[in-house]
Amino acid sequence: MAFFRSERIAALLLVVSAALGVGLANSPVGPALFAARDTHLDIPWLGLELSLGHWITDGLLAVFFFLAAIELRHELTQGELDTPRKALIPAIAAVGGVLAPALVYLTFVSDPKYVNGWPIPTATDIAFALGVFALVGRGLPSRIRALLLALAVIDDLIAILLIAVFFTKELHPVPLLLAVPVVLAFGFVSLRVRAGGRGTRGMIVALVILGVAAWVLVHLSGIHATIAGVALGLIMAPAIAGRARHSIEPWSNGVILPLFAFTSALVLIPASGLTGLNPVFWGILVALPIGKLVGITVGALVGSRLLPRSERHDAVKFGDVLVVATLGGIGFTVSLLMNELAFSDPTIESQGILAVLIGSVIAAIIGSVVTALRARQYRRRDAGATATG
Repeated sequence: MAFFRSERIAALLLVVSAALGVGLANSPVGPALFAARDTHLDIPWLGLELSLGHWITDGLLAVFFFLAAIELRHELTQGELDTPRKALIPAIAAVGGVLAPALVYLTFVSDPKYVNGWPIPTATDIAFALGVFALVGRGLPSRIRALLLALAVIDDLIAILLIAVFFTKELHPVPLLLAVPVVLAFGFVSLRVRAGGRGTRGMIVALVILGVAAWVLVHLSGIHATIAGVALGLIMAPAIAGRARHSIEPWSNGVILPLFAFTSALVLIPASGLTGLNPVFWGILVALPIGKLVGITVGALVGSRLLPRSERHDAVKFGDVLVVATLGGIGFTVSLLMNELAFSDPTIESQGILAVLIGSVIAAIIGSVVTALRARQYRRRDAGATATG
């Protein structure tokens, strides 16, 4: 499974899975795939009534958010965001990367039924963006990857908050209150785990049981169940969290995210042509590659101006910002999730999926070109410095 730890492989699997989903959905096997996705696999005694598709988006995707939360905590405590000064530029860039796409979307969409889709183009897909960077960014300084990672992590945190606040339709407080001590118990047990020590296996089983219980309770509360993964990842003891991420990451990259991409991309391409597309489609399509580019660039430059004058020169270079800003427009995983949560109309949801896929591909192409050109500049500069040295 070590093969699936590669950021390049993870990105390629996402692209292939999404393309396969769209292709098969519009083939003769499409109706059978839609029927399989919508087949209910309920657990009545737990109050769970979920289709196979929702088991993937609500259940398996919680594991992805669990890993994202572990990475977020690491960055906040030991990584690129462990001081306010380090976090300043990516934080302001991430905020800009949320505000600008939202405004672009709202310039296209004025219908009150669909304005709640504005969070869809605000997300950045960590796996996809870092995968493209790894594919074409040979020779780029590590600080650019660190800036991209920090921005994507903060972006995911904002997305998590948006999901919790804007996509909770009906809150049931009792299950939510019961989830709190379960999450706290998960954190306490994780502190007691010692690698190879007596009772380690039993404690890991206990963590799994507590994690599943927390997920069930959060789901029953009406909040999207992926939030349970976030809470568990943030509260887990760092020592065991690192090992958990190392063990689960190949499964997330190789199974969970491709499955999610495949099922989310099961959408019929409209036969009506461009004239039959809702403004929602155009709002998302333009906001992802263009809105994110403008918002992240402006935010990063504003953040650099807020640093002390002595630190501005080394803080961020415009060409480096363009690399991060263009790759930041790859929404994909989280954008697809928010699209599903935002719209109840199947036609609009399908058009939103297409817009996310096409917009992310456009951003990936632009990002690949910009990243490759910037990497070539650095390689030439390094070769010149070596020759003169």
